[in-house]
Order: sequence, then structure tokens, then C-alpha cells
Amino acid sequence: MTTPSPEPFDGVLLLSFGGPEQPDDVIPFLQNVTRGRGIPVERLQAVAEHYHHFGGRSPINDQNRALLAALRAELAGRGLADLPLYWGNRNWDPYLADALAEAVADGARRLAVIVTSAYPSYSGCRQYREDLADALAGPALAGTELALDKIRHYFNHPGFVAPVADGVVAALRGLPAPVRDGARVVFVTHAVPTAMEAASGPAGGAYTATHRDVARAVVEEVGRHVPVRGWDLVFCSRSGPPSQPWSEPDVNDHLRALHAQGVPGVVVVPVGFVSDHMEVVYDLDTEARETAAELGLPFVRTPTVGTDPRFVAALVDLVLERAAAVRGELPQRPALGSLGASHDVCPAGCCRNLRAWRPAAAGAPESPPPGDAPASPGRPAGVAR
Repeated sequence: MTTPSPEPFDGVLLLSFGGPEQPDDVIPFLQNVTRGRGIPVERLQAVAEHYHHFGGRSPINDQNRALLAALRAELAGRGLADLPLYWGNRNWDPYLADALAEAVADGARRLAVIVTSAYPSYSGCRQYREDLADALAGPALAGTELALDKIRHYFNHPGFVAPVADGVVAALRGLPAPVRDGARVVFVTHAVPTAMEAASGPAGGAYTATHRDVARAVVEEVGRHVPVRGWDLVFCSRSGPPSQPWSEPDVNDHLRALHAQGVPGVVVVPVGFVSDHMEVVYDLDTEARETAAELGLPFVRTPTVGTDPRFVAALVDLVLERAAAVRGELPQRPALGSLGASHDVCPAGCCRNLRAWRPAAAGAPESPPPGDAPASPGRPAGVAR
């Protein structure tokens, strides 16, 4: 069997959000997330309680460790055990700048970047690219040359869609027949400010459009095995001030509305997340489940893709796909739904920063718009959970 070529990449970077690993980490972590946003300490303390509910430890770092192990095994199975794999976070140890410095010290000159966010938006794509640019410009990498290529958005890759669909099928089949026959499938993703939604993607509106498209693809696949009576896309984890419009409806409000309509049960699908991090274990498994219990509404939450072998294989496929494209080849670009495969290179101005322009790596070259000076390193629009 011919070993696939990762050239010109001499390493792979897993880039994620990060999270606290002990109670003393929680407030410093939230301060990292919200730096420069003027979030009151009382708000940080309120959000900290979500983490303390789970012993002051976010599950995200352990999930990234599991994903790294699965990626290493997949690479080894394809004869690529020698391809280095690095891990860096935006907001907590191991930090991105340290991971890139380690890669450069190992001799890396071009890395493929896997971001643990499947969809286009400022906080899910552009901000990570700004983080990459900040790290490249920082003191740890001064005087070095390192090229970075982010893999395309993978929300509609078959290796992402298939595990999500299997989870819905299993959940529906597990419901009692009287509930299953009228159950509603509720897809959930992270809420964002409506202004961020309007600026997402090259032409705007991509965040919700991509979620709706993948939901339709999942429902189509599920329908081959079990009937789907209806589905919705809703949101969780709103964190902005009441005066700022955010994505709606909230999952808890939607559960109440479905109950009022006589829906006999729900299958809740965290399609916006690749693993069971805080938005899933608190916002869905704790808050939304409690809402459903208060209503007497049967509630099943499906798994995230996590380390499903199909998802892990898809990520490696996407690295090799991007490598082939960089070499000038025309690789296959599998995608389900109606939107097709996403762009390889983020266009200039894609998922733009609404606060002020900042340099972003791993995309098309761009300059500040006229009269728009570069901003200092930015932070998410609200408080991440």
C-alpha cells in the first residue's frame, strides 16, 4: 500500500479553546477569555459556578488529549507515525505560542492546522486565525519562518455527518413508541451575536446557513432508517448583555414551546460542538435536561463526534487533501448537503472582526480597510462557558 504524502507539511497543529483543569484555574481562565472586554467580576464569578459544578475542571482538555491520541493512531495506521502532532490552546495551557515554538524548535517550517470548530464565524474561525498571527508575531517566534495552512470547514464532511446521524437514529429507536412517533429532533449550537452571524463567511450569514444545511443532511440520513417528524435549530450559551441581539431561540425556551404544542419528546443534538465540553455538559446535560424534567418532557441528548473513528479519519483526510491541493493536485473534496466543500483558503475579510481589523494568518493576504488601524488582540464577544 502506498503511504499518503503529507508534503509540504512537516507537522500538524491541533488548535482549540482550552479550559481550566482545577478550581484555582477557573477565574484566571475566564479573565483570559474576556480580557479587554470589561466584563464585571460578578459575571465571571457567576460563570465560574458552571465549572465548579464539575469540580472546577472543564472536560475540553481531556477531550483534546483523547483526540490527539486518536489522531496519532490514525496517522500511524496510514504509515505516517513520524508526522509530528502539536496541540495549542487560545485561553489555557498548553498555549498556542508555546506549541508553535516547540514545532519550530523541532524543525517544522509548514504546519497543517486543525481547529476544533467545524463552522465559519468570527469566534469559530477568524479569531483563531488572529491568534495564529499574534503567535507568529510574538517574541517566542521572532526571527523564524513558519507557514500555516488551516484545513477547510468540515461541518458537512461525511466523517462528521455520519456519527451525528447514527446518534439520532439510536436516540429515536431508544424512545418508547408513543414518544418516538411524535418526537422532535432539536439541533443545538452556540449562540452568537446577530451582528457576528451577519458577518460570518465570505458574504455573511454563513454560521446559521451551514448549521441548517448540515441539519438537513443529518435528517436525510436518519430518514433512511427511522422517520423524523420534524426538526429545529436552536441555540445555547448566550453570554452577551440583554441589550445586544443574539441568536434565538434559546434551547430552554424552545423546549417550553414544544411542550406547549404537545410534542411528546425531544432528541437534542449538539451539532455545533465536536466534543462534550462545557456548553454540552452544563447548558444541555444540566440546564436543558432540568427544563425538560420540570415539563415532564422526555429528553435524550445524542453524542458529539468526539473520537469517533470516522471523524478522526476525516480530519486526517482533510490534512492530506489540503496537502495535495498545496502541491497543485486536484484531490477529492467530499461534502454532504447543498453547500458543497468549503474554501481551502479563507478569503480576505471573511468572518470579519467587527470591533476592529486585526492581522490573521492561514488565509488570503489582506490589509486593514482604509482608516481602520489594527486593533489590539481581541477576545470573544461574551463570556465563554
